[in-house]
Amino acid sequence: RTEFEAALAQIKAQQLPQAQYDQQYAFLKKEFLNSVITEMLLLQKARELGLNVQEQLKGMIEKIKKDNNLASDADLRRAVEQQGMTYETWLKQYEEGMLHQGVLYTEVERAIVLEDSEIVQYYKKNPAEFTTPTEYKLNAVYITAEGRSAEEVEALKAAVDAKLKSGASFADTAAELSDPPMKDAKGDLGTFKAGELETALESPVERLKAGEMTGWINNKNGWYRLNLVEKKDSFLRPFEDARKEVEEKIYDTKRTEKGDAYIKTLRERSYVKILKPEPLDK
Repeated sequence: RTEFEAALAQIKAQQLPQAQYDQQYAFLKKEFLNSVITEMLLLQKARELGLNVQEQLKGMIEKIKKDNNLASDADLRRAVEQQGMTYETWLKQYEEGMLHQGVLYTEVERAIVLEDSEIVQYYKKNPAEFTTPTEYKLNAVYITAEGRSAEEVEALKAAVDAKLKSGASFADTAAELSDPPMKDAKGDLGTFKAGELETALESPVERLKAGEMTGWINNKNGWYRLNLVEKKDSFLRPFEDARKEVEEKIYDTKRTEKGDAYIKTLRERSYVKILKPEPLDK
């Protein structure tokens, strides 16, 4: 109960919006007891194995200070306490987390072996995971409809069309006639992978070749005319290029499965008696 209330105090200290606080509180109430039992069993196992993480802990502290431009341990202590947690509690959580990971590495992870055959098979069976999507580099002229009559919008669109037809560059046209933000960007909309653009904008672009333009596209509060600067077609990455990613995916899956199985076994072999299933009940 004491640990539950300490965890709850940390959530309260974050001053979250009510909906987010309710969500975290509900999760804490549902999952906290099981997580505490698991953590206690892992710490017990760490003691049995004689694990010591003090050197790693010192290294972690130095890295945190360096990454956050903290000159001393006192600065780090102040930064931690500003987050609503005592330094000792924060340090204890880090140390216990390292011990938990140390147990799982010693008992589970270092025994995981990846076979070449399963790596190749995963790559062959999941080509979509290793396919680089089509990429578009786009310029755009944007005319906002806000604060303008339909006639004014049509006049501006006609002016853009006339300038482009006369041979003016897309960038110059956007800089002169587009509304912000395209005006300031001189029409440079950026580079997008397939699926990242809104459908209304992406669908017309899919049919273009590099150098071609769409007609006017009505989207939300304005009109766009797009110019496809460059298009890179999707392609399946070669196996050797994707191999490291394949290995990581398989390893992560095995680590999760074997880690869950190990914790389940650890609980089954231990004597656990839950006196109060609902820690907040009076």
